[in-house]
Amino acid sequence: MAPVQSLWLRCETKPAEHRSALTPTTAKKLIDAGFDITVERDPQRIFDDNEFEAVGCHMVNYHSWVLAPRTMPILGLKELDTPGPDLSHTHIQFAHCYKHQEGWVDVLGRFKRGGGKLYDLEFLEDENGRRVAAFGWHAGFAGAALGLLSLAEQLQGRRLGPQAAYPNEDELLKRTCAAVEVIREHRQDKRVTALVIGALGRCGRGAIDCLVKSGVQLDDVARWDLQETSAKSGPYQEIVDSDLFINCIYLSKKIPPFVDAALLQQAGSNRRLGTIVDVSCDTTNPHNPIPIYSVNTTFERPTVGVPGVDGLEVISIDHLPTLLPRESSEAFSHDLLPSLLQLPYIQNDEHALDALQKEHAEGQGAVWARAEKLFQHHMADAVAHGA
Repeated sequence: MAPVQSLWLRCETKPAEHRSALTPTTAKKLIDAGFDITVERDPQRIFDDNEFEAVGCHMVNYHSWVLAPRTMPILGLKELDTPGPDLSHTHIQFAHCYKHQEGWVDVLGRFKRGGGKLYDLEFLEDENGRRVAAFGWHAGFAGAALGLLSLAEQLQGRRLGPQAAYPNEDELLKRTCAAVEVIREHRQDKRVTALVIGALGRCGRGAIDCLVKSGVQLDDVARWDLQETSAKSGPYQEIVDSDLFINCIYLSKKIPPFVDAALLQQAGSNRRLGTIVDVSCDTTNPHNPIPIYSVNTTFERPTVGVPGVDGLEVISIDHLPTLLPRESSEAFSHDLLPSLLQLPYIQNDEHALDALQKEHAEGQGAVWARAEKLFQHHMADAVAHGA
């Protein structure tokens, strides 16, 4: 019997990206459901190639998805290399172009010219508008961890150096617990304080969990969400009065900044703030609420200074969960699996997308119908802007 669905897992070419949208565990479940899974060999993926091969995946050469049949969806995580060829496949990935980020028209233009489609994982949602799979908790956890490590280094007169992936959470926490003790030693009140904006979301919860597991007292973590940010406009003095500020929200509209250069200059030597972690990392977004830096950082160089402000570092790494690649991949892929199992409903029926608009189609591909509708909307927007 022919497989019900083919799916191609591509490699990740972004430096230090060790995660995978599929794991051997979820690949096996798809194969058991009748899927035919092709996996590109990838030397930096946290899962060895033989782990995929052992569960029945077809292994192919690194970065060979351009040779895949046009009808085969290409699954990945991070954005494709640019510049690159026009795109004729259906790509399931994080593309970072639906929020008018820098270069968004060019990204969608590649799909227009090639006739392909984009189903953006960031906007893959259920019937209630909730993302079906996200790395948010691990992003917040990793961001808070790097924030603590950076602050401890800074207080000892050093800048945080290159960071490698950790095999598991426990190994990372050994480092962060030690960092918290260093910070305490350098504070007259022996406290480590943090302010988390977006505390009620997945990302915020991950950040708070990391801080508490690392030894920060929960009462010393200011947990802000919509109620607190709506009560008064920024910039917020509470941020500069904290050791660590962690931003865990994305804004789709412009509001007063959370922190700006004027507030930092006004605080002067009274500023306690030493590290900002912008987990949301929408650096090129026109609505970025932290307009004091302009570049993304990397695991090779995790922090960047703030012009004109001594003793303040910003972390803005756009793939933080790869600090814990095995655990974050397993969690994400587990949550994505039910949606992947619905791919045959749209891939094998050219009329399915129209049919899937019906209410009864939940669980039978409607998640992909919404992704298709969103893609068409943003493609029309890109065309209007010259794609």
